[in-house]
Amino acid sequence: MSDQPAYRFAVNVTPKPGILDPQGRAVEKSLPHLGIAGVSGVRVGRRVELTVQAVDAAAARDVVERLASELLSNPLMERYEVEALA
Repeated sequence: MSDQPAYRFAVNVTPKPGILDPQGRAVEKSLPHLGIAGVSGVRVGRRVELTVQAVDAAAARDVVERLASELLSNPLMERYEVEALA
């Protein structure tokens, strides 16, 4: 185990605007069958939570940003947001 502090993050990945989202569309089409109205623009993505050990929060965030852009998302079709967790 490292002596460096641990930092928790979440990476939220969603389809970019204008990119077809079949899962979101399926959810949206199911809503009337459940008696739910007034919901539109459903986009389905994924969330990855992780812990990073680093010298400081900025270095940990740099690692997560790299993972998000190079491994966890497809930059042509998806966007991501990094969220620091408590």
